Amino acid sequence: MINPHGHDLDARARRLLRTLIAQYLVDGEPVGSRTLSRSSGLDVSPATIRNIMADLEDAGLVASPHTSAGRVPTPRGLRLFVDSLIELQPLPHAEMARLQRELPPGPTTTRDLLGNVSTLLSAMTHFAGVVTVPRQVDFPLRHIDFVPLPDARVLVILVFTDNQVQNRIVQLARPLHSGELEQAANYLNSQFAGLRVDDIRTHLLAELRETGSELNRLLASTVELATASFAPQAGGSDVLVSGQTNLMAYSELSDLQRLRELFEAFQQKSELLQLMEVCAKAPGVRLFIGEESGFTALDGCSVVTASYGAQGRVLGAVGVIGPTRMAYERVIPVVQATAGLLSDALNRAATAL
Repeated sequence: MINPHGHDLDARARRLLRTLIAQYLVDGEPVGSRTLSRSSGLDVSPATIRNIMADLEDAGLVASPHTSAGRVPTPRGLRLFVDSLIELQPLPHAEMARLQRELPPGPTTTRDLLGNVSTLLSAMTHFAGVVTVPRQVDFPLRHIDFVPLPDARVLVILVFTDNQVQNRIVQLARPLHSGELEQAANYLNSQFAGLRVDDIRTHLLAELRETGSELNRLLASTVELATASFAPQAGGSDVLVSGQTNLMAYSELSDLQRLRELFEAFQQKSELLQLMEVCAKAPGVRLFIGEESGFTALDGCSVVTASYGAQGRVLGAVGVIGPTRMAYERVIPVVQATAGLLSDALNRAATAL
């Protein structure tokens, strides 16, 4: 009996399994013993091949559809193939050049950049491209301004290092005149530009606890404004999806009920976002084949992701969703290279502060 994890596969069995999967990934059809005999280059009889295939089937690595004498790989077989039977190569120069050429070269907001990345991943792979959008407060603050409003309200304008602008309206106990607002903005910009909102809030609380601190001395009348400006707000990460309709071209996903469940998952995003956030927590490439994702809507799909970040901080994950019959040796380097280029772009934006 062959170990289902492939540890006991001898050289012939590994070669036949690799040949079967490679052929299946190309045409999506069950692969018969005669085809394996011709394609594998092994000098063995068809009977020997059938015996090895029977052992692989007993191990759960291949399966025989009822309508054919040939065999197809199972998700377990595909997992073994990806983990140990293929040799991944760096992305070819032409494809790397395309990625570099089509990512926005100039200043842009992070959300615009991520939207471009999801579209580019979809175009490169012909699958659905997915990218998580981090919380805005995960980016350092570049500048803050205050604009007085009626009824003791103030418009707080936060400009982040990714060029995104966030507006908040805070309600104060008493109105502040323009001089007080200017003083508050000057102090906060001089002391806290380059820090993330969570870090700014921590520093503010520490300063407020110190009797005679500069904050209390300079902004005695605007402490309320400073703390309200950086108060926690609702709203977390998001996920952008591009190219969902590409999946309709694959026969494995053509069942209407399956497509309906898959597109509902793309629309609702909650389960997809949960999966992508799990992927972001692990370095390098993550791959889920079929039911490995834990979400029913993705049972017939493979998800390939890689994390991205800036300044040593992980911000999210990029990836693609397609049928389990995908060219993993090409898709994995595309996703990995895209994550690296995205991180480079975000690091350049951060150093431009």
